[in-house]
Amino acid sequence: MSLSPLLQQLITALRCLPGVGPKSAQRMALHLLERDRENAQKLAASLMEAVDKIGECQECHALSETPICEICRDADRDHGVICVLESPVDMMAIEQSGSFNGVYFVLGGHLSPIDGVGPDDLSIPQLLNRIDQGGVKEVILATNPTVEGEATAHFISAQIADEVRVTRIAHGVPVGGELEFVDGGTLAHALSGRRDIQREGS
Repeated sequence: MSLSPLLQQLITALRCLPGVGPKSAQRMALHLLERDRENAQKLAASLMEAVDKIGECQECHALSETPICEICRDADRDHGVICVLESPVDMMAIEQSGSFNGVYFVLGGHLSPIDGVGPDDLSIPQLLNRIDQGGVKEVILATNPTVEGEATAHFISAQIADEVRVTRIAHGVPVGGELEFVDGGTLAHALSGRRDIQREGS
């Protein structure tokens, strides 16, 4: 069956979403065009506005419509405690748990030498610079409990352990899991049960 060029273009565009294969993309496209054109227009408009107006917070690198995000501007939060995460979705997960009152720092991924991702490909240099500026009492390393996440946590710890207290989220988060799929109660337990990272040879 030969599809119209615009329909094929839409199906191809939808396949950029995680977990969406050819059949799912086709179903989405046909649903929007056949049954829900009004919401299709709203979706397109919202997506265009979000792409145009949402950038990164200059302090924590989370997604933000303003140069400094709402959390970083909040004077009631403890700016001396920084929770380091791989992605904004992890930050959303911890915020929803309601168990953390510090601020965040988003790395934009994890170290992965096999994929050519090194420290300079993430926002690690900016994190180190922020700590060097002073005022930070504790850094909570909340990278995902995967091999890459653990390697990233150990790398950062080795850079800053002499300057501030460094802790790692612990109990309740399964090894090999992703923070965005962990429930709020489990995240709250993991944060409250965090532990100091012991440096090699100590």
